[in-house]
Amino acid sequence: MKIIILGAGQVGRTAAYHLAREEGNDVTVVDTDDDLLRDLQDRIDIRTVQGNAANPKTLELANAATADMLVALTNSDEVNMVACHVAWSLFGTKTKIARIRSRSYTLHPSLFVSTEGEVPAQLAGFAVDSYVSPEESVTAYIDRLIRYPGALQVVDFVDGRVRLVGLRALKGGLLVGQPIREIRQHIPRVDARVAAIYRGGHSVDPEGDTVIEHGDEVFFIAATEDIRSVMSEMRKAEDSVKRVVIAGGGNIGLRLAQKLEEDNHQVKVIERNPARARRISEELRGSIVLCGDAADEELLVEENIDSADVFCALTNSEEANILSAMLAKRLGAHRVMALITRPAYGELMQSGPIDVAISPQTVTIGSLLAYVRRGDIVQVHSLRGGTAEAIETIAHGARSGRVVGRAVEDIRLPEGASIITVVRNGVVIMAHHDTVIEAGDHVILFVADKRHVEQVERLFQP
Repeated sequence: MKIIILGAGQVGRTAAYHLAREEGNDVTVVDTDDDLLRDLQDRIDIRTVQGNAANPKTLELANAATADMLVALTNSDEVNMVACHVAWSLFGTKTKIARIRSRSYTLHPSLFVSTEGEVPAQLAGFAVDSYVSPEESVTAYIDRLIRYPGALQVVDFVDGRVRLVGLRALKGGLLVGQPIREIRQHIPRVDARVAAIYRGGHSVDPEGDTVIEHGDEVFFIAATEDIRSVMSEMRKAEDSVKRVVIAGGGNIGLRLAQKLEEDNHQVKVIERNPARARRISEELRGSIVLCGDAADEELLVEENIDSADVFCALTNSEEANILSAMLAKRLGAHRVMALITRPAYGELMQSGPIDVAISPQTVTIGSLLAYVRRGDIVQVHSLRGGTAEAIETIAHGARSGRVVGRAVEDIRLPEGASIITVVRNGVVIMAHHDTVIEAGDHVILFVADKRHVEQVERLFQP
C-alpha cells in the first residue's frame, strides 16, 4: 500500500515507524523541516519530501495521484483538512485521514465528507474520509483507567459493549493462587475469558489448569457491565475514584477535567502558565484551578496530595511528568499516571514508582492501523508497549472457508494468537474450542507477538 504521511512531528513519526514496518507498505513522509526528515530517513526505510503539506506541488512530488492513502498529521487542523481536500480534488487520492485537534471542528461532523463510494458532484465539506484526534483518544483512555482502579490498560470493542482489561494480579484477589477454570465457580453468572498472562516478562498459555500467581500481568475480556466483577477475582476490589489531581492544563488535561466533572469527581488542575490557568478556570464548572508547578513539593503538600485517589501528570514535558508523578507518589497519592512519549522511559517507570505510564502513540496508532490492515478490520489496539495486539475483525466467506463454518479449535491460527470473543447479532459469546464462527460475526483476537499479525489478517481476508 502506498501511504503519504503529512507531518513529521511526534504523531507523524510514530505513524511512519509503525506503517513502514508493515510488510508491503511504501511510505512517504512530508514536512517543512528538512532536518527532521533526514533524521527520520536515517532510522526507517521511507521516502521524504520537503514542503508545505497542503501545497499542490508538494503533494504532486509525494505522488498523491498514485497513493492509496493520505494521512494528514501536522499540528495544524486547517492544513490537514485543506491537504486532504487538495489531494482528492487534484489527484483523486482514495483514502484521506486527517488529524483534528480542535473540538470546534469535531463537534460538526458535517464538515467532513467521505469520498469513498458514490461521491456527490459538489462536496458540502472537506474531503476527509475519517479523522483522528489523539487528544480525544488519550482522554477517553485515561478516563477508562480512572473508572477501573487498578487497571493498566482498558480498550473497547464493538462500540463499547466489550472491554479488554490488563491488570496486575495481587494477593487478595479470589482467583490468585487458583486455576483459571475456578472463575466459573466464583462468578457463575459472568462470562469472561482470560486472554493472556505474562509472568516475569514472558507469556504463559492461559489454559484451564493454569494457576494465576501474585504479580502476573493478566489480560481478560468481558462484557462492559461485568468488568468490575472479574477485576475483583484478580485483586482486592478498590474503592471508586473521587479525588483527582491533574498536572497540566493543555488540551488533554482540560478535556479530562471536563469529562471527570460530568461524572461528579472532585478535580484540581495545576497549570504553571498564568494566562492558560485563567482561561481553563473559565471553561471548567466545578474544578479548582491552581497556578503553579506540579513538581513543587510545598504546593502538593498544601493541596493535600496524600488524599488524592489519582494524580495524572499530563504536561507537554515527559520529564516534568515523570518527576511530578514520582513526587506525588512519595507524598502519598494513592495512584499516579504519567504521559510518557518515549517507550523506553515508559517501561522503566511503570516497573518502578509510576503506576501507569500512558503512551499517546500506543493509544492512537490503532485507528490508523485499522485502515492499513487487510481483511475487514474494525479496530486494532496496541498492547504492552506495541509488542502485542488485540484485533476486532468481521468474518466473511462461505461456510467451507478458512474461518466461517469452522470451530475455533479447527482454525489454523499462528502461535500466540487466539480467538477470545465473538459478538453475533449484538450478543457477546466468549469463544471456546467448540465455538463455530458464522458469517458476519465480529471476532476479537489477541495476538501475543505482533510479528504474526499478517498471518491473522490473511486468514480473515474475504
